[in-house]
Amino acid sequence: MALSRPIYNFLGFYFEQLFNHPVRTKSITSCTVATAGALASQSLSGQKINPRAVFAYSIFGLLFGGSVPHYFFNFFESVVPDVPYKKLIEFLLERSVFAPVFTAMSLYFLSIFEGKSPEQALKTLQQLYLTVLTTNWRYLSLPVFINFNFVPLFLRVFVANLIGFFWIIYLADKRRRAAAKKENN
Repeated sequence: MALSRPIYNFLGFYFEQLFNHPVRTKSITSCTVATAGALASQSLSGQKINPRAVFAYSIFGLLFGGSVPHYFFNFFESVVPDVPYKKLIEFLLERSVFAPVFTAMSLYFLSIFEGKSPEQALKTLQQLYLTVLTTNWRYLSLPVFINFNFVPLFLRVFVANLIGFFWIIYLADKRRRAAAKKENN
């Protein structure tokens, strides 16, 4: 029981910060999750850690990973009327509007934050967008649906971050393989 006390205290602190300072807390959390996901992906690949890529994921998480979803979902909450299928409508909007836009943002800005030119970032976006988006729809739709419909509101950000951690591992691996393929050609 003594070991659970620090975890309990940390979660209490985290949820308090999430309630009082949602954008800041989500941004810092997203930065941490993105950094951990990028490091995990690179470690799993067996390759040397690429600090530039880790930095790119960290900055993307800090600048966009917390704020964009926060404002996007708050907007959804305000425009979708209170109807019997509100959660389903929000889920479909997330999958059809948010996922495509955020996927494009991710691919483009991760390349920019890695130090690539806008032209190179656009080329990476064009090369990977459809594959990454369809994979997102295929593998993340069920976890997102469960999060929207069955997870208590105060835990949704936490669950979304768990989903995001594994998604970042995939995304980092996909981008790394595309870059390696490009170098070999």
